[in-house]
Amino acid sequence: MTITAALVLFASLWFLTLFCVLVIRFESQEEAGEAEAGTPKSAAPASFSFKRKARVTTFVAFVIWAVLYGVITSKIITIDNMDVFGIMSHVPPAGG
Repeated sequence: MTITAALVLFASLWFLTLFCVLVIRFESQEEAGEAEAGTPKSAAPASFSFKRKARVTTFVAFVIWAVLYGVITSKIITIDNMDVFGIMSHVPPAGG
């Protein structure tokens, strides 16, 4: 796996994890009973700490990335394992 591929994999996992972490322990202004003027009560968070969410996201994404990186680089799972229907075995070699 190249460095670029590893970084792209980590960035993708980080954003996917962020969207999952954002909804954990979400409390709207309506639930907290402290709605501010000009904000939607049901969608605006009562208190929000992006720094904490970013730290949790980074830790979880790194753990998932490390497992995937290990599986990919150790070649436990390869493209040949994913060829369920035998399509790749019928492809002629390139250049001829």
